[in-house]
Amino acid sequence: MTTTIAVAGSNGNLGTRICKELVARGVEVRAIVRKSDAKAEKFPKGAAEIVHVKEWTVEGLKKATAGASCVVSALQGLREVIIAAQTSLLQGAVAAGVPRFIPSDFSCDFTRQAPGLNRNLDLRREFHGVLAKTKIKSTSILNGAFMELLAGRMPLLDLTHKKVTFAGDPDQKLDFTTMDNTAAFTAAAALDSDAPEILRCAGDQISPREIAHLAGELHHSTFELVRTGSVDDLLQQIERMRADQPGELEPFPRWQSMQYMHNMFSGVVKLSPIDNARYTAIHWTTAREHLSKRPA
Repeated sequence: MTTTIAVAGSNGNLGTRICKELVARGVEVRAIVRKSDAKAEKFPKGAAEIVHVKEWTVEGLKKATAGASCVVSALQGLREVIIAAQTSLLQGAVAAGVPRFIPSDFSCDFTRQAPGLNRNLDLRREFHGVLAKTKIKSTSILNGAFMELLAGRMPLLDLTHKKVTFAGDPDQKLDFTTMDNTAAFTAAAALDSDAPEILRCAGDQISPREIAHLAGELHHSTFELVRTGSVDDLLQQIERMRADQPGELEPFPRWQSMQYMHNMFSGVVKLSPIDNARYTAIHWTTAREHLSKRPA
């Protein structure tokens, strides 16, 4: 019998990758998209069954997920998505009798962090309160930060000015995983009926000091290690920035990105234990491999 996995948020950056990983494993993929979303056509013909959900309701999502062995949520957004839309998806899956659900977590270990220190992670924690009231078996995928953000949107590694900016301890290990690795790990977990409630993966665990050394080695230069202050100093800076530049309706205003950095520099959200070895077919991309592909 063919295994069917339903993926919501399937036309997003991560969702598309998860679908491709499932297709590569011979799985029947049901890509759930909103009726008005034209991006659904990005899927190669025949690679996935595209289900257009005109009304994002429990009844509509019950029909969309019926017969699936697992529903994977790759939905991204703020409250109306992570809480409202994802709750409807969850309730639809429960009503359809789907045995397993993977929520859209894909982050550092917010389960170990106090509320109020990261708006987007607080939404995930709130959704878990909804999830806990159901009897569906769930598995959260925690992958740290996406490796693509290193030397990208994350205010950490600046290749242009050759510096690594951090707060607190320069030897604090940070978790990074590429989107492709995260997608492969998620696909494997979706097919793993014995998967636990939380799975943690990391392509690399590397400190600011090690990042500076690695970048210098790869780019044949010296990268300055710049400490902006303590972790508490960074928190105060974030609070001032949030007051001056609210951005409450934006998924990733600058202060939100800095909240993630604060969480990681604190060490509280560090992933442990790491479950990479659970799925042995995945080649894990290291920071060295990733940065070696970046231009100087």
